[in-house]
Amino acid sequence: MLYLTPPRCRGHARARPALDRVPSTVNYLVVIVSPNRDRKAERREATRREILAAAWEAAHETSLAGLTLRDIATRVGMQQPSLYSHFASKNAIYDGMFEQAWRTFLDYARDAIGDLPAEPRARLTAIAEHYFDFAVADLARHQLMDVSVIPGFLPSPQAYAPAVEVYGLMQEELGNLGITSDQDADLYTALISGLISQQLANDPGGQRWRRLIPRVISMFADDLDLPRIDPTREKTS
Repeated sequence: MLYLTPPRCRGHARARPALDRVPSTVNYLVVIVSPNRDRKAERREATRREILAAAWEAAHETSLAGLTLRDIATRVGMQQPSLYSHFASKNAIYDGMFEQAWRTFLDYARDAIGDLPAEPRARLTAIAEHYFDFAVADLARHQLMDVSVIPGFLPSPQAYAPAVEVYGLMQEELGNLGITSDQDADLYTALISGLISQQLANDPGGQRWRRLIPRVISMFADDLDLPRIDPTREKTS
């Protein structure tokens, strides 16, 4: 947002210097102020998004680890050397994909928080199901986010930032339920990850391991002595 006066001065009259004489000619200049657009930067960012989209397309058609710069360049209609003006290396493309994937889930998780059930066990189950569904929906994305399938690839701090935010959201949710131990958080994520791995490996597109989520989370909650809600108990006024 562009302020025509400094924020601290808005709403206050500004002193005007006195005129010693009336100008012989008075010019009225109307200036329309609008944010300057850096069209070159916009085009560059659009090209980067196009390259990343092509990389995801290639990963879905072949494999994440099997990406080649030549294939990606062909898909976006440019020569392979031209890619280096947008990404310094293939690992830089993986880095952009990694950030995209985690930022997508971060937005998804934030949107879902308001619809989570209040009851602790049901809330834990819903959080687990949300991540499970997101992970199994896209094998290549899950591999990049959660499995080390790219030799030598480590995400940059910028790319890793949304993953840290996601983990912080989970810790906050667990903390609100009285689960504050790092070991308990590790166990929770390990249980979900194990079910995801089994689903993708043995029943892709099915429900076999997803159906186990309530049971597994119930065992986790029992271990932590989380309260149960008796469905037969009637509310009394």
